[in-house]
Amino acid sequence: MNSVIAVTPLPQSGVVKGACPHDCPDTCALRITVEDGRVTKVQGQAEHGSTHGALCTKVSRYAERSYHPERVLHPLKRVSGKQEAPRFVRVSWAEALGDIAARLKAIADPQAILPYSYAGTMGLLQGESIAARFFNKLGASQLERTICASAGGAALAATYGHKVGMHLRFFAESRLILIWGSNSIASNLHFWTFANQAKRAGAKLICIDPRKTETADKCHQHIALLPGTDGALALGLMHELIAHDWLDHDYLARHVDGWQELRERALQWPPERVAEVCGITAAEVRGLARDYGTIAPAAIRLNYGMQRVRGGGNAVRLIALLPCLTGAWRQRAGGLLLSSSGWFAPHKNVDALELPQLRAGRPSRLINMSTIGDALLREAGPEFGPKVEALIVYNSNPVAVAPESPKVVRGFQRADLFTVVLEHFMTDTADQANYVLPATTQLEHLDLHTSYGHTDVLINEPAIAPLGETKSNTQIFRELAAAMGFSDACFADTDEQLARQAFRDSVDFEALRTQGWWSLPLAEAPFAEGQFLTPNGRAQAAGADFVPNYESARSAPALAARYPLAMISPPARNFLNSSFVNVKSLRDIEGEPLLEMHADDAAARGLADGTMVRAFNDRGSYLCRLAVSARARPGVVNGLGVWWRKLGAGGSNVNEVTHQGLTDMGHAPVFYDCLVEVAAA
Repeated sequence: MNSVIAVTPLPQSGVVKGACPHDCPDTCALRITVEDGRVTKVQGQAEHGSTHGALCTKVSRYAERSYHPERVLHPLKRVSGKQEAPRFVRVSWAEALGDIAARLKAIADPQAILPYSYAGTMGLLQGESIAARFFNKLGASQLERTICASAGGAALAATYGHKVGMHLRFFAESRLILIWGSNSIASNLHFWTFANQAKRAGAKLICIDPRKTETADKCHQHIALLPGTDGALALGLMHELIAHDWLDHDYLARHVDGWQELRERALQWPPERVAEVCGITAAEVRGLARDYGTIAPAAIRLNYGMQRVRGGGNAVRLIALLPCLTGAWRQRAGGLLLSSSGWFAPHKNVDALELPQLRAGRPSRLINMSTIGDALLREAGPEFGPKVEALIVYNSNPVAVAPESPKVVRGFQRADLFTVVLEHFMTDTADQANYVLPATTQLEHLDLHTSYGHTDVLINEPAIAPLGETKSNTQIFRELAAAMGFSDACFADTDEQLARQAFRDSVDFEALRTQGWWSLPLAEAPFAEGQFLTPNGRAQAAGADFVPNYESARSAPALAARYPLAMISPPARNFLNSSFVNVKSLRDIEGEPLLEMHADDAAARGLADGTMVRAFNDRGSYLCRLAVSARARPGVVNGLGVWWRKLGAGGSNVNEVTHQGLTDMGHAPVFYDCLVEVAAA
């Protein structure tokens, strides 16, 4: 099982096995065609069980991204002031690395140095391997990586013991599927394939989402609840399951702790109360509960949109307990899937990749990536520690994606902040850098991938040589470690050696490299007999409750009087977070930044479809085009994101108006917990 992953010669022509690196649950297996040393086609592997030959529009054009004429191919050094229009000059790698190392060495307290990264690539090697070793050796501050999924992850861990759920492929056999907080057609395409199989076989599909998404269009029913009220709806469903005795009493008795406490709480949420809080009808609550309580097998595909509010963690906990009440887990086509990433935990060897022992017991503070705006503007003090003096950004674009971007921009524009950005393009964040270091794309390096939507490990082989002077993240941090004078042998590990270290003996690398993927051996119905990953093997229900938003008409009436519209910022269909925004063919499909508004709300403000408007609150103002649309429910506007600020009207994007409040669990951002007003620009 510990077989060596040898270096594979790059083909001048042929087909290379790859994996999609992006922050998406599908983690597709790729078939990369190379002709005369150039990638000509990127397709899905037809033989892979969840990819089955299909790719989303974005990744099918991946070669266009790698060969983009605006690709950063050489190290760049800033020659303009931080408050001025960015100007850079090309420098050598030796000059860039030497100057960066000198600047970092001059910082007296290494905790004044902060890495900032997330899921620009989900790879185990090009993510946090040599990079983590570098920052551990340096003794830098640590980043709390929360910006996407930590509320839901903490909730699943509290309820099931880890981020685990049912198998993707068995949704095809479900008779009822609740698609909750997910625009699956846009952001989870391969799940939708299985859901559509179930639909054709007679299953009922119900979409629960404030926005009437493309997925809602294809479901039998759409329940358009208010943002942040998902936990109340879950309690209302429980109320009806109890009232009509649609319960599996044996499963509850044997496999759930805290049921009596949860039962008492749910009985306080009759359909009428739920309807008032959620902005739907009591009949919708009763009908949904009847379907869920009487149709089997019933499955829930939960996604991360609904946890981006103050009470997001508790909402996930409550929804995750629904299949425990009905015993849906007894069948392989019943249960719930939010994330499958926890299934890989026993197999991954994260400590071997990141070597936390390099920190050698030195203290380190933890800085939340979701509050980077406040962190960069904070002075040194006993509670916070040293002021952040240097920032190294890779696999992320915080100036565009972090909440409350006016503060983020001011922080990045500090004249005394030294910033290094590893990038493919001159993003909003790269524009703020002192140095931009050119990184390889997925077509140019080796990597290994797990998934949070299925249970396969995938390998990505390099298909072409690095373009220009680009280097992989692993190589950049190796060379930066050498420039710092770090002589530890671990910084000489090759990518092939890292790949051997990434997993324990349970993963067969021979099979992985030969086939391109390797499937975890898991039971078809993992919780049919309980055996959750909690210490006692039982699901945990105690303490789960509805938590209201920070900003809503009910929780903040004075604020809502000034800013009466709830705003959510779901992803634009043809972008993935802030990736692909600069791919012209995809941007042409999207058109321009849009704010969707219901016709009643537009009429009340005298706003016409297609006009330029500003969405604003005390934090900022976002300029965009208005789309009067049935996709928005009354009282809620949808600011589709995440556009690069410099490609948006007025140099802004939707995060001008979001705030840095955090969720009830997991310290995650609350992008969809946001009140605004909208007026003509």
